[in-house]
Amino acid sequence: MALRQILEYPNPLLKKRAAPVATIGGEVATLIEDLAETMYAAPGVGLAATQVGVGQRVIVLDIHGEDEAPGKRLLKLINPEIAEREGEVVWEEGCLSVPGLTAPVKRARRVLVRAWTPEEREVEVEAEELLAVALQHEIDHLDGRLFLDRLSRLKRDLYRARQRKLERQGRKSGGARPLLI
Repeated sequence: MALRQILEYPNPLLKKRAAPVATIGGEVATLIEDLAETMYAAPGVGLAATQVGVGQRVIVLDIHGEDEAPGKRLLKLINPEIAEREGEVVWEEGCLSVPGLTAPVKRARRVLVRAWTPEEREVEVEAEELLAVALQHEIDHLDGRLFLDRLSRLKRDLYRARQRKLERQGRKSGGARPLLI
């Protein structure tokens, strides 16, 4: 297992659509382990392969409760696709690839996701609330979409201007650490 560098906006690799995984094997297993280690170290609740510069449809998520140990509910999904969406919820999101920004985002309240596991089993994940939001957020990454793209033009422009100013000053985004997906 190895920590991988998380790409940050405006890296153009974050806007590329990931290719489906054709064969589940050792390389994919290693990628999944690296994604999980990187996600926990960040810390975040989800990470997509595209966020570490790998153009494959692979995500990891861990929505564990405060009284649970990390890893107990780790989801490792290959080629995830949203099969059903229902309802609507607004959730305060942040992103490991968009540092220093949290904002309310409208998503489906419930989703049904079909995917494959590293053990080559097809699975269905029914999710509501935070898990549904996290799945949609990570699948957006695989489609080359950031949560920043779901915000108003004004909010996007303000974030971009702030990032350019920090760059000119030689600083990175900081501030409080929200729940990052």
